[in-house]
Amino acid sequence: MPHLNKVARALLGGRAGEPGSRSPLSRLRIALTVFFALDGFMFAGWVVRIPAIKQQTGASASDLGLALLGVSAGAVVTMVFTGRLCRRFGSHPVTVVCAVLLSLSIVLPPQTHSALTLGLVLLVFGAAYGGLNVAMNSAAVDLVAALRRPVISSFHAAFSLGGMMGAGLGGLVAGGLSPTVHLSLLTGVGLLVTAVTGPTLLRHPAPVPERTERELAEEGTTAAPRRLDGRTRRLVLLFGVIALCTAYGEGAMADWSALHLTQDLDATPGLAAAGYSLFALAMTAGRLSGTALLERLGQTRALVAGGVTAALGMLVGALAPTAWLALAGFAVAGLGLANIFPVAIGRAGALAGPGGVAAASTLGYGGMLLGPPAIGFLADWFTLPLALTTVALLAGAAALIGYSARNSSAGPADSAGPADSARPADSARPAESTRPAESAHRPELARPADE
Repeated sequence: MPHLNKVARALLGGRAGEPGSRSPLSRLRIALTVFFALDGFMFAGWVVRIPAIKQQTGASASDLGLALLGVSAGAVVTMVFTGRLCRRFGSHPVTVVCAVLLSLSIVLPPQTHSALTLGLVLLVFGAAYGGLNVAMNSAAVDLVAALRRPVISSFHAAFSLGGMMGAGLGGLVAGGLSPTVHLSLLTGVGLLVTAVTGPTLLRHPAPVPERTERELAEEGTTAAPRRLDGRTRRLVLLFGVIALCTAYGEGAMADWSALHLTQDLDATPGLAAAGYSLFALAMTAGRLSGTALLERLGQTRALVAGGVTAALGMLVGALAPTAWLALAGFAVAGLGLANIFPVAIGRAGALAGPGGVAAASTLGYGGMLLGPPAIGFLADWFTLPLALTTVALLAGAAALIGYSARNSSAGPADSAGPADSARPADSARPAESTRPAESAHRPELARPADE
């Protein structure tokens, strides 16, 4: 139990008995953490059954890649409109609705018997998945601003932990349950968790930082997003590309690691499912220790080291001659990729506020969703192991881009954005209400720490 309590405190970024632990913000944070974990759990449950569904539909690698493009297409289309839905109805209700849709749609893929019908139902699944991710991250950005603490990584750690649990459970039941039964059970789990946790989000609206209201009163402006100069836009795009490069690897591991282990290395279904489980476990461990790593190395060094580590690990995972060596490579790649995405999102937010977070997140999730179809086409043209080496190539590119952007910083005008990765967790007092203290918005607290 002491070890479980430590994990819980790491995910929630607090200590037992601290003031405000039962505040509305704390309850919102717990609820959002559960939804992030549920998202990872459901998605991993689907991906570990891809080999069985591929066999059931009789799809080739390229046919499967096209079908998986349905997830990407559905998600991208939904992402375009989810931001508007969040502005109109609030990010909390949209999160709950998308969680219900995700739970209902996950049972559809095993009902198909051709690549075409699989692609069509994956459009629905992808729409729910993309909408949930945008809505959850929008809610998380609002909560981070209200809490005045660098807790974005804890939500991503919950997603990784959920993915690890979903993949592990999928590996245990892969030999005994059909995909239809397994994914039907996941539908029940998703609906139950949403029914228990959703009311917390529905009862509490997204917190509004005091700074936003004060600026509107002082400047007489509207709620329209402030205009950014060209340099800031380019830097936000740069960090979005870093997020895309690393999320590409996460998406590729989710959809193709099990197939690589079974098809190329003759692994059993249970061992193949362990590939993504180990990858998710390594990412979880890396994100739980992310704050300490960033404090010790600084953001730029952590980003570059992570990219190089991920590239080396993925080369081993893709080209290893045995399944066990490939599993070790996947674990190393997970450790390397763990904190690059949160760092990129945090830097974009420090430069351009929530708009920067949204732009970089959209690019990042685009990489996660578009990567698997690209791997499918490359696997058909060449081989699956060679296709997986592109993950290493892009991880190395993320490290290079991150190093080239090492001198970027947020000016005073940009200090409204969350500096989630630049500020130690203990540097801010626990928030007692949805209105953060004025000192939390000083420019020096929002400036990214490169060294």
